[in-house]
Amino acid sequence: MTLKLGVLALLTAKPGKEADVAALLDTARDIAAEEGRTQVWYAFQVDSSTFGIFDAFADDAGRQAHLTGRIPAALAQVGPDLLAADPDIRLIDILAVK
Repeated sequence: MTLKLGVLALLTAKPGKEADVAALLDTARDIAAEEGRTQVWYAFQVDSSTFGIFDAFADDAGRQAHLTGRIPAALAQVGPDLLAADPDIRLIDILAVK
């Protein structure tokens, strides 16, 4: 498996919605597990209100399938209620993997 591309998404929870964002990310793990082209998927918490998702793919077709899949759709649906701002989504190139 050669990982070449990734997505880094940073999410800022509204005050009082931090646990809801964490729960959403826990649920998203099961969705990511069903995505055959998503090779790596992590959800993480940076500080009390900042969360993130990092995923990696072998090719752009896998990344595009993920970006148009169920996790972004779920974020779009619940984001206005849970997030203080739109997700900061960055497409990245992976330079090295250990």
